[in-house]
Amino acid sequence: MLRKILPVFAILSVLASCSGIKPLAYTNNRQIPPATNDSKKEIKFLDISSANDDNKGSKSTIKEEQTSGPNPIASAESNFANNKTTEPAKFSSIQLKYAQLLNTEVEQVQNIQLYKAIDDWYGTRYRLGGTSKDGIDCSAFVQTIFVSVFAVTLPRMAKDQYKVARRISRTELQEGDLLFFNTIGGVSHVGIYLQNNKFVHASVSGVMISDMFDPYYVKHFISAGRIAGMNNNSSASIKP
Repeated sequence: MLRKILPVFAILSVLASCSGIKPLAYTNNRQIPPATNDSKKEIKFLDISSANDDNKGSKSTIKEEQTSGPNPIASAESNFANNKTTEPAKFSSIQLKYAQLLNTEVEQVQNIQLYKAIDDWYGTRYRLGGTSKDGIDCSAFVQTIFVSVFAVTLPRMAKDQYKVARRISRTELQEGDLLFFNTIGGVSHVGIYLQNNKFVHASVSGVMISDMFDPYYVKHFISAGRIAGMNNNSSASIKP
């Protein structure tokens, strides 16, 4: 009888211990997650609030920077208006015209005497052997400009002007240097370098300004040359 009763008591004691453990575990699980969730929610709330405060502060700062001080657009428009009204009085018509033809700044057109001399001949038709306003060729045009502007007398023919010029690189070019081309054999064409890769010459289309890097002139280019004494005020005669 006792042997039958002992197993029953053993089973009841096991069941009693399991039921006591399970509620304890369940109670612990119920207690821990709320504490963890609350801390997470609290941290998340603080992060969002801090970020919002920072964003609000940065937005207000940007707004203040934009609204404080002078308006840059209005200042630029005012400067443009002032420059526009004073430009004609500051620069001559020759400077304005040749700055446009040379595609350069007006301030860069400084040798007014040179550009006035060029302008006096600009558009004159080409005539081989010509030396007047009725028609002029390339070497006669160069010879005329050098006498009137630089007080230097050059030889009449392009090939002879080539002989008296000192060879220079295209990277050394300065206003008043000469450019020589082979258009019909040998040194057969000459022009005067100005600036910004542009040169003036008496072409078959008349006295005009061209770009030395135009494919035609690149193909026929021979050399650049500099005439000694061209910047001197005293007159000089150069012979080949």
